[in-house]
Amino acid sequence: MLIIADDWGYSDPGSYGSEIATPHLDALARNGTRFANFHVSASCSPSRAMLLTGINAHKAGLGNMPETIPPEHRGQPGYNAVLAPGVTTLALRLKAAGYATLFAGKWHLGHDPADLPTARGWDRALALSQSGADNWENKPNRLLYERADWTRDGKTARLPRSFYSSTLIVDEAIVQIDSVRGRPFFATLGFLSNHIPLQASEADIARYRARYDDGWTALRAARAAGVASKGLLPDGPRVTMDSTRDWQSLSGDERARWARAMEVYGGMATAMDREVGRLIAHLKASGQYDNTLFVFVSDNGAEATNPEANRFTTFNAHMQYDMAPERQGQPGSLTYIGASWASAAASPLRGYKFSAWEGGVRVPFIVTLPPALRQARGAVAPAPTHAVDLVPTLLDLAGISARDGLEGRSLLPALTDPTASIHPDDEATGYELSGNAVLYQGRWKLVKNLPPYGDGRWHLFDIMADPGETRDLAAAEPARHAAMQDAWQRWARANRVLPMPAGYSAPAQIQANATRDLLPGRVAPLLATLGLLLLGLWTGRRWRVPDR
Repeated sequence: MLIIADDWGYSDPGSYGSEIATPHLDALARNGTRFANFHVSASCSPSRAMLLTGINAHKAGLGNMPETIPPEHRGQPGYNAVLAPGVTTLALRLKAAGYATLFAGKWHLGHDPADLPTARGWDRALALSQSGADNWENKPNRLLYERADWTRDGKTARLPRSFYSSTLIVDEAIVQIDSVRGRPFFATLGFLSNHIPLQASEADIARYRARYDDGWTALRAARAAGVASKGLLPDGPRVTMDSTRDWQSLSGDERARWARAMEVYGGMATAMDREVGRLIAHLKASGQYDNTLFVFVSDNGAEATNPEANRFTTFNAHMQYDMAPERQGQPGSLTYIGASWASAAASPLRGYKFSAWEGGVRVPFIVTLPPALRQARGAVAPAPTHAVDLVPTLLDLAGISARDGLEGRSLLPALTDPTASIHPDDEATGYELSGNAVLYQGRWKLVKNLPPYGDGRWHLFDIMADPGETRDLAAAEPARHAAMQDAWQRWARANRVLPMPAGYSAPAQIQANATRDLLPGRVAPLLATLGLLLLGLWTGRRWRVPDR
């Protein structure tokens, strides 16, 4: 059972130090292993590509996402913005070994028939091809798309008139699992929680009433203490706050609005956890729980995007959604937490989604084996690990020896001995998305972030001693700094990484791509209405009875 959460920060689960109620995920953590140093991509689909194929995102065809890719890169090798033809998925490997392969939720790896889950190894699939959608109705994220692209088994899906996304996904998973009773199964659940638009029931939101009234700086400090208390990172790590906004300088109305947004965020996460619990209860009732392996992971750090950052996006948001502060989280609303809360959700790490700082790429990752398999339960594994390690791990546990083309290493040693190392200290693991780049080598991290996430220069950190990336060691370690830059260049050439166009900015590209895709559809009805109005006025003048 692979559970992929959307845009959860490093310290969002309760078992990673959060105040958010996630009792069912916490139970999986108590019975399993939490990884303290697990890395994915800084955005949705490249992470999913790596988790589901065991190769880096560029080789898998996701050198960039449809939403952030510049026009100059479209169609270039590795930049299909969909899962590339010929790439072998985990589902295909398990299917060949006799597993039933099931999918429910967010896919975001292609929308054409040849790119959907049922064409890539899954027997059954309810899949959303886009980055997100409405959680209450069959409606898209109207800031990016004209319609919600849900399919069931490769054909347009008919969804209920009203639903809640996490419930819908678990309902589908239960039906799929029951349909293959008696066979081993591999089920992938891609929740929309907590992607924009953030939405939750009033009951779930109310659980967090007044919880965030002290603001994001206080929450970031509390989360850092929580992470340390769980034994995930060194005690007392230095904390970097990525937003300079002063909570106390906000007006009372502004503080109430932002506190409500984070209440919605907490409620949405708790609702997802409850649905995970419902699925676990079903597996227990059907006698399958004790023979099921669980993996929980977030696809990247928390989302910092502000849809009201400029006049155009603000106009679009207010045209498409009810933006009243008191309506946040309800049907028809658009709620987001922005950079300051996203920074707190990543605490004590630096950065958030889209950035290559640890807060963008280091995420909660829990593996819980069936009771019959030996595991150090409730343990924390500190060794650096990566998204491409998941496929070889699951193949090991399934007893499948084929490893052709895989880049990762099995995490099985860390599941039995949490102190075990997975990657040799001299092994280099590269990463790039939208010009933000990383090279990991043992405890060392070389990182570069383009504006607005950084200064475009290479920095060097010891992320085992300094996970918050507060002390740049480039000047103190010039030889290592230079050698790792050379290693990254070799990795980039081998994986056909393209340089970003001059002045590229991921947030600006999202807006440009959305405008290109949406403007014709949004403007055409307005022009048609205006044309009819003018025609009516002209016709009225033409046929008006003359005064006598």
